[in-house]
Amino acid sequence: MSEPLEILLTNDDGIDSTGIRALHDALSVDANVTVVAPATDQSACGRSISHEVDVSEHDLGYAVHGTPADCVVAGLAELGPDPDLVVAGCNKGANLGEYVLGRSGTISAAVEAAFFDVPAIATSMYVPIDGDSLEAVDLTAAEYAEATRITAYLANHGLDSGVFDHAAYLNVNVPVADGEPAPVELTRPSQRYEMDAERNGGQIHLHDRVWESMDPDTIPDPDGTDRRAIAEGRISITPLTAPHTTNTHDSLEQLIERYSDASISQTDV
Repeated sequence: MSEPLEILLTNDDGIDSTGIRALHDALSVDANVTVVAPATDQSACGRSISHEVDVSEHDLGYAVHGTPADCVVAGLAELGPDPDLVVAGCNKGANLGEYVLGRSGTISAAVEAAFFDVPAIATSMYVPIDGDSLEAVDLTAAEYAEATRITAYLANHGLDSGVFDHAAYLNVNVPVADGEPAPVELTRPSQRYEMDAERNGGQIHLHDRVWESMDPDTIPDPDGTDRRAIAEGRISITPLTAPHTTNTHDSLEQLIERYSDASISQTDV
């Protein structure tokens, strides 16, 4: 009989969120789960890192007074056993599109794991809101059933399947559970970007207008993107790599050569 998986579980909503407890309970059925998560909500903090953080014991594991990246580093280097997998989530609110990859604390936890050469899954749940703020929406553990089902499946079967031979981490977005399991689609990040800003006296108000057009009948994102899949009620799984790739090309090499020539000319003057 094989040993159970060792999973490090974190998030960016904070250790007391409903989403992380739901994932903990689901993953613990077949795996040993060590929770190292932020003590408070750290949403949209990206890969911010601290030099020193306080840590305290919690009934789920360890509460770190820092960021998701802090939690992954602390969990992998000090607080937990060597994990087979890092799971981040479940985030209340979707993480969709290229522009959120560096902004989301949930995804950043998975990226941090990738630099340790540990495969990871980042799971987020799309919560449609009509006028209310996302923070005001109170979700039950049952509403995370779609997230727990797909994340547990990927955790239990992904490593042996060879998925992580090609992807450093999976960005998983799910709809709110409503009974029947949702279909799954392999996707790519949407390239839509609709941030703008408006000045009001001494303040600047930043607006993310992407979320204003999520109607599945009118959404402009093309087929195959994470955003369209979610808007139409499917689970989106996007395989991603870290670190970012580089692209060396002739035009850049020529530009650098001209700089070198110009620098020599100025030195000779």
